Amino acid sequence: MRAFLTLLVFTVSHAYAAPDPHSYANFDAVQVSHAHLDLAVSFERRELSGFIDLDLLRKDPAATRVVLDTRDLSIDEVLAVDAQRRYTPTAFSLSRADPIFGQALRIELPQGVERIRVRYRTSPEASGLQWLPPELTAGKKQPFLFTQSQAIHARSWVPIQDTPAVRFSYSARISTPPGLLARMSANNNPLDAANGDYRFIMQQAIPSYLLALAVGELKFAALGERTGVYAEPNVLEVAAYEFEDTERMIEITESLYGPYRWGRYDLLVLPASFPFGGMENPRLTFLTPTVIAGDRSLVALIAHELAHSWSGNLVTNRSWDDFWLNEGFTTYVENRIVEAAFGSERADMERQLAERDLQEELEELPQADQHLRLDLRGRDPDDGLTEVAYTKGMIFLRFLEQRFGRAVFDPFVRAWFDRHAFGTVGTDDFLAFLKTELLDRHPGKVSGEELATFIEGPGLPAFAPRTHATRFDAIDAARSDWLSGKTALAAIDTSAWSTQEWMRWIEGLPASTTPAQLAEFDQGYQVSVVGNSEIAFAWYLKAIEHDYRPAFAPMQDFLQRIGRRKFVLPLYTALMRNPGQQDYARKVYAEARDSYHPITRASVDEVMR
Repeated sequence: MRAFLTLLVFTVSHAYAAPDPHSYANFDAVQVSHAHLDLAVSFERRELSGFIDLDLLRKDPAATRVVLDTRDLSIDEVLAVDAQRRYTPTAFSLSRADPIFGQALRIELPQGVERIRVRYRTSPEASGLQWLPPELTAGKKQPFLFTQSQAIHARSWVPIQDTPAVRFSYSARISTPPGLLARMSANNNPLDAANGDYRFIMQQAIPSYLLALAVGELKFAALGERTGVYAEPNVLEVAAYEFEDTERMIEITESLYGPYRWGRYDLLVLPASFPFGGMENPRLTFLTPTVIAGDRSLVALIAHELAHSWSGNLVTNRSWDDFWLNEGFTTYVENRIVEAAFGSERADMERQLAERDLQEELEELPQADQHLRLDLRGRDPDDGLTEVAYTKGMIFLRFLEQRFGRAVFDPFVRAWFDRHAFGTVGTDDFLAFLKTELLDRHPGKVSGEELATFIEGPGLPAFAPRTHATRFDAIDAARSDWLSGKTALAAIDTSAWSTQEWMRWIEGLPASTTPAQLAEFDQGYQVSVVGNSEIAFAWYLKAIEHDYRPAFAPMQDFLQRIGRRKFVLPLYTALMRNPGQQDYARKVYAEARDSYHPITRASVDEVMR
């Protein structure tokens, strides 16, 4: 086993011609160490314009150029800044545009120059920016702008070395129309007035995908000494109630995995078109409003984004092929936070639902995309945003936890975060650390073959741990009794059901469920118009499966209000599989498409072809 594991750790790697297959940057020769942004926000032109100053570290003293990533940027001028702070134009060129990777910006770098200034403008169609008119915001009065940089969308609004392998600090000056507040993944001051002139500093080094900016009519509410929430005024009160446990979640995570190292941890609730549940931008998690259920039943999403403050933000995957190192660790830590904050039954239910989602996705994914370590050369790294990285990665870590025991495994995970803090890592780094810190000290617990099966093999190994949430047994029994006529629906006590229990009930409705039974359930609990997005989503999928038409008008409203990719893409996919529902899907999408984020549009466009 030792020889096999040594081979696995030290020789299994991808031989890329470039340092990162998804970046043009020559960061092995010249690396960005600090960025300063000075940008003006124009809603009329849907444009960011200004400049970026980049401090450079010459790793190769003989290097004569620096290469940055761009996509659809207009480069107006590049200046070399010498030691006397003199700004001199320097030659630059843009490569031919690639639809996924954009263009390489190659800049001549005179000797002695360690800073450059790039003057540029963004495109109105930049994939990392969404410009919302007032009618698509919660308040309906002011426009809104937000960024989404992960995975390689930062290059669409900043000329940068757009790779997770490069970490840099940054500062910024952002100019906006008066009355709008700008917030970034940096040191936001809750006392800032909305005067249109904002300054930011991010002292800790971050990768480019964690650059973030939001501009809108925003107000702030404190949640604790180092936590708070920003939201549009008419959303702020319900958001503050929903996220009240945030400070306690930080304390739980610190007790498990060491100190929170980013200063403040604030939340920002975005308009409903945000394509993801959350984005772990340092110091300022971006959130979908669909997590606001009114009963704090969906705050596992907060636990997930908070967990990124250790996994991903603090210890970052070096390339998108190793995305599981970000998301598998984060999903594992999320579930541990939920267990500590809300109990093991809640954690078990959420984990079992996640395992089911993974199993369903594995049935559709090519085998090569079912590995933890991926090979995404030539592909959009967004292709790696699957349950494999999240849930299979979490199951792998649970497998290790069960083999070694929490008394051993928890200090191991904490040591992983401590020793690699503010660094970048790959799968081989993890396997080497695992060998030194666990396998060699506790021989016989895990074999090299088992590790290889998890890391390099498709699907889930037969020996992978599975979850059985006992509270779901009662749900399954009650559903069965109702469907068989043994129990009346009104006799079932649902008063204490959690979101997870409602989802289990709905998802377990079999193909034999009759239209009358669907109507009875819908009329009894108003699930077609329920405000909880997770329950509504589960119900709409079931309505599509059974062609239950009373749910289609509420589903149309849902699809036109909400742009979260997790909901939107599966619903359109399910509709397009049924020829009798395709016209409905095309009509709804034609009306909703312009309100979706470019990332969501790109995904759904593929389905609608």
